[in-house]
Amino acid sequence: MSATYRQPGLVITDRHFEVPLDHDEPGGERIELYGREVVARGRAAEPLPWLVYLEGGPGNGARRFAGKQYWLGRAVEEFRVLLLDQRGTGRSTPATRQTLPLRGGPAEQAAFLGHFRADSIVRDCEAIRPGLTGGAPWTVLGQSFGGFCALTYLSYAPEGIDTALITGGLASLDATADEVYRAAYPRMARKTAAHYDRYPQDVARVREIVAHLAEHRTVAGDGHVLVPEAVQSLGILLGTGDGSHRLHYLLENAFVRTPGGRTLGDAFLEQVRAELSFAGRPLYAVLHEAIYAQGAGPTAWAAERVRAGLPGLDPVRALEGDGPVPLTGETIHPWHFDCDPALRPLRETADLLAQRSDWPRLYDADRLARNEVPVAAVVYHDDLYVDAEHSLRTARAVRGLRTWVTDEYEHDGLRASGPRVLDRLLALARDEI
Repeated sequence: MSATYRQPGLVITDRHFEVPLDHDEPGGERIELYGREVVARGRAAEPLPWLVYLEGGPGNGARRFAGKQYWLGRAVEEFRVLLLDQRGTGRSTPATRQTLPLRGGPAEQAAFLGHFRADSIVRDCEAIRPGLTGGAPWTVLGQSFGGFCALTYLSYAPEGIDTALITGGLASLDATADEVYRAAYPRMARKTAAHYDRYPQDVARVREIVAHLAEHRTVAGDGHVLVPEAVQSLGILLGTGDGSHRLHYLLENAFVRTPGGRTLGDAFLEQVRAELSFAGRPLYAVLHEAIYAQGAGPTAWAAERVRAGLPGLDPVRALEGDGPVPLTGETIHPWHFDCDPALRPLRETADLLAQRSDWPRLYDADRLARNEVPVAAVVYHDDLYVDAEHSLRTARAVRGLRTWVTDEYEHDGLRASGPRVLDRLLALARDEI
């Protein structure tokens, strides 16, 4: 049942949709999608054009706003906005350690999750669009993985798009998962060096934490086991505008004195657990490498394999010298499924997905080369999560795509900039600048 309610300056309506699990079998099983329709107060009755927002991820529900936060205030100046919880996320039919056993064992779960990539998300959008817009195309705003979805949309259903706006999400059209991670680790190294340069005291702090975890089995409150690689992976914070500062404040109160000696404090452990847990977005971990797979063989835990071939990334071995422990992030490894209680039951399912070799293609390079849809994208100069060189190569491959390359913002520029990023992308797409 739909419900309509108000926030400051906005009228919001819950929207529920049913779509096929497998769009190639429209008469088969159906799943539910949830979206939040948002319109400026006083304009709810107007025939406004639609904008659908595709969140980053994979595995994240659409951002929950309180009033006209961030970019949303700019969007509702001219659009009716649908904040879509992509399949498996948010209030859409969930896919978690609790619900996936309803499918059967790991093989059945892996087959089910094969329908949760960008190609299915795009077909979901096309299934619900006509009922919302009356058949008119809509503007697509894709953040990060949502931008990957927008490229898939332009590849296979461009007739559904009036304008495509992409923020930090111009994926490589042909890079394998191995190539993605070979490009990612050097970016992580640069972000780590910049963090330690800003906060040199964190070198000793991270070394002490890693040394403690190497000697003591440490479990956070929900059963989350902290290993040296887990704390090392806090480097994922360094891809946002305030991430380096957040990491510094997290590290500065790691230890407390107890009758048994110095140990990691409960407050620190809880903060780390909150940062590292995938309980709220298990699909991020389970499908992370699959979003790069396009029939070029199995991903086979690409991030782990690439890491093993690079020198100096072992956090415990780093303690043998007197230098900093390298930080990592935006990579998923088998140890995640051993340490995180939200992922442990899905380890075998994740292994099966990593072994799959027949993933369909997500992008049509020929179609994109003939693109006629206005497209604008912001490329963040040294984005931790999406390689800028890959993005610019894709930008050159999509006919008519206009880019804004900037180091003013990090990957979270759409949120951090208020209305500015969205406003500039609209102007670019409309040839106003």
